[in-house]
Amino acid sequence: MLQEKNKRTIGSHAEQVVRKYLTEHGFEILEMNYRCKQGEIDIIAREDIYYVFIEVKYRTSTRYGFPQEAVGAAKQRRICGAAGYYLYSHQLGESTPVRFDVAAVLEDKITYIRDAFPFRI
Repeated sequence: MLQEKNKRTIGSHAEQVVRKYLTEHGFEILEMNYRCKQGEIDIIAREDIYYVFIEVKYRTSTRYGFPQEAVGAAKQRRICGAAGYYLYSHQLGESTPVRFDVAAVLEDKITYIRDAFPFRI
Protein backbone atom coordinates (compact mmCIF):
# COMPACT_ATOMS: atom_id res chain seq x y z
CA MET A 1 0.00 0.00 0.00
CA LEU A 2 2.82 2.41 0.86
CA GLN A 3 4.51 1.74 -2.50
CA GLU A 4 1.22 2.48 -4.34
CA LYS A 5 0.86 5.78 -2.45
CA ASN A 6 4.42 6.73 -3.38
CA LYS A 7 3.75 5.93 -7.07
CA ARG A 8 0.64 8.12 -7.01
CA THR A 9 2.55 10.96 -5.32
CA ILE A 10 5.38 10.72 -7.85
CA GLY A 11 2.91 10.48 -10.75
CA SER A 12 0.99 13.48 -9.48
CA HIS A 13 4.21 15.47 -9.17
CA ALA A 14 5.19 14.56 -12.76
CA GLU A 15 1.74 15.66 -13.99
CA GLN A 16 2.15 19.02 -12.23
CA VAL A 17 5.59 19.50 -13.82
CA VAL A 18 4.09 18.75 -17.24
CA ARG A 19 1.14 21.06 -16.53
CA LYS A 20 3.58 23.91 -15.85
CA TYR A 21 5.49 23.07 -19.04
CA LEU A 22 2.27 23.10 -21.07
CA THR A 23 1.03 26.42 -19.73
CA GLU A 24 4.45 27.96 -20.38
CA HIS A 25 4.12 26.75 -23.99
CA GLY A 26 0.70 28.29 -24.55
CA PHE A 27 -1.63 25.38 -23.76
CA GLU A 28 -4.89 25.97 -21.91
CA ILE A 29 -5.43 23.20 -19.35
CA LEU A 30 -9.03 21.98 -19.39
CA GLU A 31 -8.92 18.88 -17.18
CA MET A 32 -6.48 16.94 -15.04
CA ASN A 33 -6.96 13.22 -14.38
CA TYR A 34 -10.16 12.91 -16.39
CA ARG A 35 -11.84 9.58 -15.64
CA CYS A 36 -14.77 7.77 -17.18
CA LYS A 37 -15.72 4.13 -17.66
CA GLN A 38 -13.72 4.00 -20.90
CA GLY A 39 -10.46 4.99 -19.23
CA GLU A 40 -8.40 7.84 -17.87
CA ILE A 41 -6.58 10.78 -19.44
CA ASP A 42 -3.86 12.53 -17.47
CA ILE A 43 -4.29 15.98 -19.02
CA ILE A 44 -6.78 17.46 -21.47
CA ALA A 45 -5.75 20.78 -22.95
CA ARG A 46 -6.37 23.17 -25.83
CA GLU A 47 -3.67 24.36 -28.15
CA ASP A 48 -4.89 26.63 -30.91
CA ILE A 49 -7.80 24.74 -32.53
CA TYR A 50 -6.83 21.34 -31.09
CA TYR A 51 -8.19 19.45 -28.13
CA VAL A 52 -5.08 17.68 -26.91
CA PHE A 53 -5.24 14.48 -24.86
CA ILE A 54 -1.95 14.02 -23.04
CA GLU A 55 -0.55 10.91 -21.39
CA VAL A 56 2.18 11.58 -18.82
CA LYS A 57 4.74 8.85 -18.20
CA TYR A 58 7.51 9.16 -15.60
CA ARG A 59 10.62 7.07 -15.04
CA THR A 60 13.63 7.57 -12.80
CA SER A 61 15.87 5.66 -15.21
CA THR A 62 15.78 3.80 -18.52
CA ARG A 63 16.34 0.45 -16.81
CA TYR A 64 12.92 -0.71 -18.00
CA GLY A 65 12.88 1.43 -21.14
CA PHE A 66 12.04 5.01 -21.93
CA PRO A 67 8.83 6.43 -20.40
CA GLN A 68 7.11 6.87 -23.78
CA GLU A 69 7.57 3.16 -24.52
CA ALA A 70 5.04 2.43 -21.77
CA VAL A 71 2.22 3.85 -23.92
CA GLY A 72 1.44 0.69 -25.86
CA ALA A 73 -1.49 -0.22 -28.08
CA ALA A 74 -3.83 -1.20 -25.21
CA LYS A 75 -3.14 2.06 -23.35
CA GLN A 76 -3.68 4.02 -26.57
CA ARG A 77 -7.08 2.33 -27.09
CA ARG A 78 -8.17 3.22 -23.54
CA ILE A 79 -7.05 6.83 -23.97
CA CYS A 80 -8.87 7.07 -27.32
CA GLY A 81 -12.02 5.58 -25.80
CA ALA A 82 -11.94 8.09 -22.94
CA ALA A 83 -11.27 10.91 -25.42
CA GLY A 84 -14.24 9.82 -27.52
CA TYR A 85 -16.45 9.90 -24.45
CA TYR A 86 -15.08 13.31 -23.42
CA LEU A 87 -15.87 14.73 -26.87
CA TYR A 88 -19.37 13.19 -26.81
CA SER A 89 -20.16 14.34 -23.27
CA HIS A 90 -19.01 17.89 -24.08
CA GLN A 91 -21.09 17.94 -27.27
CA LEU A 92 -18.04 18.34 -29.49
CA GLY A 93 -18.67 17.01 -32.98
CA GLU A 94 -16.70 14.51 -35.03
CA SER A 95 -15.02 17.36 -36.89
CA THR A 96 -13.38 18.63 -33.68
CA PRO A 97 -9.61 18.63 -34.26
CA VAL A 98 -7.91 16.34 -31.73
CA ARG A 99 -4.38 15.25 -31.04
CA PHE A 100 -2.82 12.64 -28.78
CA ASP A 101 0.48 13.62 -27.21
CA VAL A 102 2.81 11.94 -24.74
CA ALA A 103 4.84 13.79 -22.12
CA ALA A 104 7.72 11.51 -21.16
CA VAL A 105 9.45 12.59 -17.97
CA LEU A 106 12.83 11.01 -17.29
CA GLU A 107 14.05 12.22 -13.92
CA ASP A 108 13.70 15.98 -14.49
CA LYS A 109 13.77 16.12 -18.30
CA ILE A 110 10.55 16.35 -20.33
CA THR A 111 10.39 14.90 -23.82
CA TYR A 112 7.17 16.12 -25.39
CA ILE A 113 5.87 14.05 -28.30
CA ARG A 114 3.15 15.64 -30.45
CA ASP A 115 0.88 13.35 -32.45
CA ALA A 116 2.25 10.35 -30.58
CA PHE A 117 -0.55 8.12 -31.92
CA PRO A 118 -3.71 8.40 -34.05
CA PHE A 119 -7.31 8.57 -32.83
CA ARG A 120 -8.76 5.07 -32.99
CA ILE A 121 -11.43 3.29 -31.05
